[in-house]
Amino acid sequence: MEKHLYDSGLIGNCSFIAHIQKNTNISWLCMPRFDSDFLFGGILDKEKGGEFTILPESGEFESSQAYLENTNILETEVQAKEGRYKVTDFAPRFKNYDRYFRPLMLIRKIQPISGFPKIRIKCRPVADRGTIQLKGTPGSNHIQFRNSDQEVRLTTNASLSFILEEKSFVLNRPIYLVFTYGRPLEAPIESTSEQFLQATKEYWLHWVKSTSIYNFHQRLVIRSALILKIHQFEDTGAIIAASTTSLPESPGSTRNWDYRYCWIRDSYYTLTCFNSIGHFEELEKYFDYIQNLPTVQDNRYQPLYSITGDWFLTEEISPLDGYLGNKPVRFGNQAYTHVQNDLYGQVLVSLLPLYSDSRFTAQERSYSEPIIMNLLNKIEHTMEEKDAGLWEFRNLAQEHCYTFLFHWAGASAAIKIANRLNNQEMHRKATELKAMAAKKIEACYLPDRKAYAQAIGVTHMDASTLQLITMGYFGDDIERANNHLKALESELLAKDYLFYRYKHQDDFGVPETTFLICAFWYIEALACVNRLDEAVEGFETLVKYCNHLSLFSEDVDQATGSQWGNFPQAYSHVGLMNAAFRIGRKLDRPNFL
Repeated sequence: MEKHLYDSGLIGNCSFIAHIQKNTNISWLCMPRFDSDFLFGGILDKEKGGEFTILPESGEFESSQAYLENTNILETEVQAKEGRYKVTDFAPRFKNYDRYFRPLMLIRKIQPISGFPKIRIKCRPVADRGTIQLKGTPGSNHIQFRNSDQEVRLTTNASLSFILEEKSFVLNRPIYLVFTYGRPLEAPIESTSEQFLQATKEYWLHWVKSTSIYNFHQRLVIRSALILKIHQFEDTGAIIAASTTSLPESPGSTRNWDYRYCWIRDSYYTLTCFNSIGHFEELEKYFDYIQNLPTVQDNRYQPLYSITGDWFLTEEISPLDGYLGNKPVRFGNQAYTHVQNDLYGQVLVSLLPLYSDSRFTAQERSYSEPIIMNLLNKIEHTMEEKDAGLWEFRNLAQEHCYTFLFHWAGASAAIKIANRLNNQEMHRKATELKAMAAKKIEACYLPDRKAYAQAIGVTHMDASTLQLITMGYFGDDIERANNHLKALESELLAKDYLFYRYKHQDDFGVPETTFLICAFWYIEALACVNRLDEAVEGFETLVKYCNHLSLFSEDVDQATGSQWGNFPQAYSHVGLMNAAFRIGRKLDRPNFL
């Protein structure tokens, strides 16, 4: 399967994320925030994107990558004719002084393994979207890179002259490269780096051990959970859809979007996964984020916000070359202007564990009743309104079945919350809205196909309606659910259990690639209708579309098997985890249940 630049891994500490390719290059790094300007952006422009590589002098080598087991610490081994060496990349994260230590610091440890490798270090950070290459100035044990807006440092025990002049040298001892934004490392380089490495390793190992995961493909679920964790910007609680921008959904499609923002919808799916593995701190932080979001006209929420809750996300086009020459390169996302009404129900379902799980105290959910009532009011006021839907159609407004499903699910969650709070008014309103939403969903029904269409008044099938099955809308009526599933299969199923979102023309033509989360929704739906053998076979087929580190993109070209779209995509890893959980529950359940 063709992978292109998706042959890379990423590290992070809930303050920043860095992408590291198998050739040791840091091809994407934004600081001080996920949505900041990039310091290294070679994934979008090889010339203007800068470079941070540790390569053999000869230029000829073979390399391999692997995560240190159950951690977000990445190891890249390089074999050249002179010898073999390993680069260990990590972002420090561990408990310190009763809080998490997560500095804007990336540490690269280079150690010889065999022979006498001769390496060359190139560190060329850039600014202003690649238009400025930051000039390095030597200090005592560091190189300072700065312009009017940024100051970054590379602190090291290697020769500064060799790095500045990009000269090769023999690697005969461990070398440490500590790349920092703002405050530099002012401590012993070797011992501090080793201390941070060990503490970070112990943090991730403990985090994984504190999860609750079924045995079914546990290794893949653990990796997905680790990746999702570092997509939360812990400072505010926001969860981003992906750490990259403008990686196209298919070649030449112009479907190139900036995903470095917090979609309320995506966050709902991610939080569902964290709840499934018994992790709640992510939900608590996200609740803080939700409480502080601004609402614009008529108390509406936007589909997405910046990671600090800013609502204005103007979309700009950059002259960068783009991934494999695919333009445009976008910064910002025009979808913030969309009407997407499914999000109100998603917030309610996201908050449900705060009320249904007794491990949360009353104090931890204080001041939320006004938020819940406002969300119910928004469901009521938008029940008759057309919207852009979850696929964010830019020039098409419809009454989407998926939107009504989340009106229904949100109202269902609010009923449970009202029972816990003994709030009769909330219970009455939620019960009425649940019935209204169900009536709207039924208006999408196509009797001749025994299935539900994308929206009221159309006949298009839409993979998002798989959620009618997975979210329990059909209850115990397996026949009804399976009829709907068969109709979706007949129109949207591709080879190898891959699945299209929809097949009709949209603002940019007809979609060319399959969408991975839809495929995992399909697998989950198969399990729900007791087609368990197919679900297991489908899951084990789909997971082959990952890269060498079990990371998944957004889209897959069914013809070539190549990955497309922003990477790694939180949606895809959420889909994998939910499908694995659903199958795991079925497999672990005794036959008589």
